[in-house]
Amino acid sequence: MRVDGESRDSQGDIPFESRPAASSAAGDHDHGLAQGLLTRLATPATMVIGGSACISLSAIFVKLSDVNAGTAAFLRCLLALLLLAPLAAVELRRLGPRARRPVLTDLAAGLLLGVDFVFWAASIRDVGASIATVLLNIQVIVFPLLARLLTRTPLPRGFWLTAPVLLAGVALAGGAIGNPEPGSNPVTGILYGTAAGVAFAAYLFLTRLAGTHPRTTSYRNPALDAAPHSPPRRHIAVPVCTATFSAAVASGVLGALWTGIDPMPEPAALGWLAALATLGQVLALLLITPALPRLAPATGAALLLLQPVLAIATAVAFLGERPTATQYAGCVLVIATVWYATRGAAGRGAGTPALRTAGRG
Repeated sequence: MRVDGESRDSQGDIPFESRPAASSAAGDHDHGLAQGLLTRLATPATMVIGGSACISLSAIFVKLSDVNAGTAAFLRCLLALLLLAPLAAVELRRLGPRARRPVLTDLAAGLLLGVDFVFWAASIRDVGASIATVLLNIQVIVFPLLARLLTRTPLPRGFWLTAPVLLAGVALAGGAIGNPEPGSNPVTGILYGTAAGVAFAAYLFLTRLAGTHPRTTSYRNPALDAAPHSPPRRHIAVPVCTATFSAAVASGVLGALWTGIDPMPEPAALGWLAALATLGQVLALLLITPALPRLAPATGAALLLLQPVLAIATAVAFLGERPTATQYAGCVLVIATVWYATRGAAGRGAGTPALRTAGRG
């Protein structure tokens, strides 16, 4: 699939839809119809929607697995590596190796991602799958602060207006203000969710730094050189596989020290974690990463906000979670504030944390 959305095949730069029909077998004609249908269905917008839907199920899978935070974080990374490693190997053969500096940056970012996974899983147990997904949006505040502190990136005036509103929404959604859901633990849930959001924002910051460096070394792939007018291709699976490896290390160490790790959970629990790794990490990566650059920033940011909305809807429908009225109000406040912040950043051409990553699962 090309960046401009047209489907092309081995006959060159002629769009498939406009090429005269060849007098070939009916099977070739059927294949062409299927290819054209797939091209129309797999638009950037539908890909981001599909990826957001996959990510929105992540917290539900963690809760259904009913394992402790360390086990959930560590095993999701190991299971994801089983799928990412072959994809990364194929990508390395096609595009060549990456430079040393971005690889080291991805490894460092992955350590923070592992910390994020552990704390996020802990917050799910305390405040539920729906609210934990909303709390993670605290990264929209932390990311610009890190950029300001470490790279002296100026903060827009609107940031100081939206930050208190977002914090108030987080407090309402978590239950620290108003009435929490019965059986939840809002204090520790918000603390763990905030820690996860901070770690995730730092992960995004480092992956952004890695993206500013060359993706490959001086190695040249002759197959790619044969198409000089093709858009430059970037590694997708390799950096995520690298970060997932170090995330497994970090979550394994933190999980072992904090909650302990069960290397052989019940088969049902392992199945839910396998679904988490497949949908929330690998499939979401394959859908969202190539699609976001082909969308307007405001559109991509808005579509990624489907994640918390869908997470709330599915948790209520399938897990029986019942957030209170004040928690719903907090969720609406958080989502609206994030939408406003990302919309404003997109209008200034600045990009947003949500648009610098393949999504969060």
